Amino acid sequence: MRTFFLGIVCVLCLGLSLDALSLSGWRTETLDGELTEAGTTGNKLLKRVRRGWMWNQFFLQEEYTGSDYQYIGKLQSDQDHGNGLVKYVLSGEGAGTIFVIDENNGDLHATRRLDREEKAFYILKATVVNKRTGHKLEPETEFKVKLHDINDNEPQFSKEVYTGSVPERSDIGTSVIQVTATDADDSMYGNSAKLIYSISQGHPYFSVDPNTGVIHTALGPADMDREQREHYQVVIEAKDMAGQRGGLTGTTTVNISLTDVNDNPPRFTQSIYQFRVPESSKSGVPVGKIKATDRDIGKNAEMYFTIVSGDGMDMFDISTDKDTQEGVITVSKSLDYEKKPSYTVEIQVQNTQVDTRFMSAGSKDMATVRIAVEDVDEPPLFDKASYLMEVKEDAAVGVAVGSVSAIDPDGARSIVRYSIDRRTDMDRLFNVHPGNGSVFLLKSLDREKTAWHNISIIATEFHNPRQSSHVPVYIRLLDINDNAPTFATVYETFVCERTKAGQRIQTVSAVDADEPSAGHKFFFSLAPEGTHRSNFTVRDNGDNTAGILTRRASYSRRQQSVYLVSVVITDGDYPMQSSTGTLTVRVCTCDRDGNMELCNAEALSSSPGLSTGAIIAILLCAIILLTLKRQRKQEPLIISKEDVRDNVVSYNDEGGGEEDTQAFDIGALRHLDTVATLEESSKHRRDIVPTDTLLYPPHRRPPPATSGLMMPPMCTASRDNGKVREFINQRVLENNCNPTAPPYDSLATYAYEGAGSVAESLSSLASASSDTEQDYHYLSDWGPRFRKLADLYGAEDSDFS
Repeated sequence: MRTFFLGIVCVLCLGLSLDALSLSGWRTETLDGELTEAGTTGNKLLKRVRRGWMWNQFFLQEEYTGSDYQYIGKLQSDQDHGNGLVKYVLSGEGAGTIFVIDENNGDLHATRRLDREEKAFYILKATVVNKRTGHKLEPETEFKVKLHDINDNEPQFSKEVYTGSVPERSDIGTSVIQVTATDADDSMYGNSAKLIYSISQGHPYFSVDPNTGVIHTALGPADMDREQREHYQVVIEAKDMAGQRGGLTGTTTVNISLTDVNDNPPRFTQSIYQFRVPESSKSGVPVGKIKATDRDIGKNAEMYFTIVSGDGMDMFDISTDKDTQEGVITVSKSLDYEKKPSYTVEIQVQNTQVDTRFMSAGSKDMATVRIAVEDVDEPPLFDKASYLMEVKEDAAVGVAVGSVSAIDPDGARSIVRYSIDRRTDMDRLFNVHPGNGSVFLLKSLDREKTAWHNISIIATEFHNPRQSSHVPVYIRLLDINDNAPTFATVYETFVCERTKAGQRIQTVSAVDADEPSAGHKFFFSLAPEGTHRSNFTVRDNGDNTAGILTRRASYSRRQQSVYLVSVVITDGDYPMQSSTGTLTVRVCTCDRDGNMELCNAEALSSSPGLSTGAIIAILLCAIILLTLKRQRKQEPLIISKEDVRDNVVSYNDEGGGEEDTQAFDIGALRHLDTVATLEESSKHRRDIVPTDTLLYPPHRRPPPATSGLMMPPMCTASRDNGKVREFINQRVLENNCNPTAPPYDSLATYAYEGAGSVAESLSSLASASSDTEQDYHYLSDWGPRFRKLADLYGAEDSDFS
């Protein structure tokens, strides 16, 4: 499709476009922007080539203010022969809303006002169709509608308010800050977006570059002084159209501050200062403050003070208060009004940091300070800060240990009295003479108990007791050799039965509570009384230890299981001290390597003491036994009058004793055929472990050994004594061979009282066959252990009826 623009704008800007003309004998076509016309004259082919135009864009001015639709141009197709059969169709961005086309003649209009800053161009497509059939007569052709810019936007700065700074006393032309403005108009079309900067407020201090917007200082260093004026407000304008008349303008505000430089030295507020300080002031006590001012700020105003001259340079110090920048004068040494009542010092102040561009290194200020010392009543003053005294531990009561001295520093020189702060000497071991300060003993001392004594002595003015001072006194006790050495520990020593002479069985050492200056030296030897017939000997090793050696090749536990070896230990100090220590040696059975296997009970019991672990084990066992005894349920000896049995009651055993009502029933011995049944159904005793019948079944029990049991005399009237004896012997042998049977089985151990008993047999088996009355009152004479039995058999017969 060939298009042409008939609008006024296109005519003015681009010229008129001609349609391809269909002449007689000519054919026209468009190919790559060239128009080719061909014709025939006879047999000769003639060609003429000329420049052609392809109209693929339209131009439209933005911000149209007319009331009618804005005419853009006209679309024309070669297929439109003016017969009304062709229809123009428009599509693309804004088609039908922003842009409309006359479907009959191809006129293109804009329906509303457009803004280039919102959208600079639109892409549309157009084609022609047959009105009757609806078929496209030509393919779609794409074209653009571009908006021509007008100067309708004023310059805009990136910030409404700028903030900048520049050091004071800067040179002319020093850069401060750059401001930037932009214009939304088209910078490629005319001067609508060409900006020029200017300053409307801020003369004569600052200027601005018209093209870059950089602000510079316009005055010299002398006129840009922060101490005179610190803040400035500058207004910058940006104008488009290259600053020509009719251009639009935008403005911004720039707040500029002058930053401080150190161009002012500190100055004292006065030239002479006067202060007063008591003579009792301690080191570090402030005397007063002096002040200096500096017109600068921040680090440029920081200052420091120094004492440069005067008679009080050594007596006072000065420092700077970091918060207030004041000079603080303090006491550095003790003052004495009686020696010097006043001082004068010269103090200098200067900045910590000096800028040599504006000030010389000698920019400083001086002031005079006069300090008067005030007289006060002072407490006594000791000639030493502390005292160290020494005394031997055997010093007699009343012996002087040392002395202290204090004076009244005031001019009156008041008398001083001394005393001991008893809170530091609760045992009252020392005292001090109130007049001359001599320290002496009140009680005897012992270095081994306390080697050092720290006391405090008080010095008080006689006429003014409120004035007092304290001084610490450290008293060291000097050691004397008054303690004999002893064994370092309790030794548990044993010797094997089979050994050899000269065998070392123990190495002993010694300790001494004394502390000789040359160190301990101990000597060991055998006591004189045991030297001749001793079974052991002592060999001194020369290193404060000694070895205990055997003098025999064999020892017998049965002949003597314990030997006592007396060892004499002597120290090497003066006066010489000695002691005799006894070493207990047990005789034990050992293996081939000399390791102990078994020692006699006598040797064990004769040891000098039990270890801590053994004592704890014994105590635990006692507690457990007491607990079990309390928890054991108490049962009556006879449950009812109808349940009277012949019982063997055991005494002095580890079983239940008199209250054991579940002992073996002797009546069962008379009926041996029921023994097996009784064994299976009998109750288990609470004080013994049940018999392990699996080890010794009844049909495989060892044969009885009658020779190993001493039977007591039995009553001739009892029946089947032989069977009873056989049964008891069998049980005794069975329990002796059973490793699980407890040793306190009363049936196995105490079936009979045995021969030689004072009470003879207590069994009722024999008494049951007697027709005579028996007297049991003698049981009351046997003591509290038989009281239960005496109460039982001493009762009236009616009690058992």
